[in-house]
Amino acid sequence: MPIRSALSQAARPLSSSSLAEQPQVRAALDWFAKNLKWINDLQSALTEIPAPSFQEEKRAASVRAVFAAEGLPVQTDKLGNVIAELRGANDKECILIAAHLDTVFPADTNVKVQHEGDRLLAPGISDNGTGLAAIVAIARALQAAKVRPQRTILLAANVGEEGEGNLRGMRALIDGYRTKLRAVIVLDGSGTDHVTTKALASRRLEVVITGPGGHSWSDFGMVNPINALVRGSVRFINTKIPVSPRTTFNLGQVEGGTSVNSIPHEAKLKVDLRSESEDELVRLESALRDCISTGVKDETENARDRSKGKLEWTVDLIGSRPGGELGADSPLLAALRAADDYLGNQSRIERSSTDANIPLSLGIEAIAIGAGGNGGGAHSLQEWYEPAGREMGLQRAMLTLLGVSGVAPEKAR
Repeated sequence: MPIRSALSQAARPLSSSSLAEQPQVRAALDWFAKNLKWINDLQSALTEIPAPSFQEEKRAASVRAVFAAEGLPVQTDKLGNVIAELRGANDKECILIAAHLDTVFPADTNVKVQHEGDRLLAPGISDNGTGLAAIVAIARALQAAKVRPQRTILLAANVGEEGEGNLRGMRALIDGYRTKLRAVIVLDGSGTDHVTTKALASRRLEVVITGPGGHSWSDFGMVNPINALVRGSVRFINTKIPVSPRTTFNLGQVEGGTSVNSIPHEAKLKVDLRSESEDELVRLESALRDCISTGVKDETENARDRSKGKLEWTVDLIGSRPGGELGADSPLLAALRAADDYLGNQSRIERSSTDANIPLSLGIEAIAIGAGGNGGGAHSLQEWYEPAGREMGLQRAMLTLLGVSGVAPEKAR
């Protein structure tokens, strides 16, 4: 159901043209083009600090140091989220702008940024080096121009967006500020040709099959967990899925065994399920459980020697991202559209899985947008980013932010 939040009950957001006419806001908008080298260098420096989910501490400390250098009150919560505050004239309401700290890459991945002309190459350089550099740049631009918002602005570098992080950082932010929170803007990646207003629901599951294990020669014929996992997986990948509502599955990680000449004692599989329909997610999860059960049964029935032990199996939920949708009459979306109009940008509405899933699922207005420039190869070792045009993305994000936070009148500053 489309969201109608407390933001809808307040005054309509300021137009971007009227915002840009204010001298302080104009100065903040102009700051980006004058400081592109600093922003690009910051993005590279943050990208070169490894930050797998659950290991974001060093990158978080660097972001905190930059916020503190700008004179902003800043804290790190118990999960590791870094939160800076730009105090507004009304500190009983706040707007959150956030970018995730974590990447999908293991800690030993080479994340040194390489340069090919104007292109920057490194795992995580766009997702989410771009977003992290943007929230710091926005904070610095607002501070440099002495812009005071009407509603307090929270700028957060949050943990746990990727993979099994399960959006834990954003969940904590929403829990901590929910009574004051009026809107959430998520900066994730680079492009400015889209805005995510629809949260794609997903579930992540882990299959574990265990058995006695043994020697490949002397114990041949006993039950084998990997065999059972393969049997069940082949059944599952033949599950029919609808084109509409769009539904997907991915067998993302497989583990098991200790050597080529050993019958393994354990096999594991991690599966990602996504759908525009909650009913389809339920059906797919049920299908996975049925297929694994059948795979274990088939392996047991085909074993030559059942006296040496049996198989046990589990399918556990290791992550769940809820769905939600922003209403077409949302003041937050109106602020984004006003920014697009002012900057001559066109953007389409998308459905995706981002940190915005959490506020959207709870009836809080939220969007996810790119922070400017262009990127590609996300979640791969060939990830790249080109900063050309990034100032427009930064201006777009800031105008949207100020459109819903408001700017305090001169006498309130």
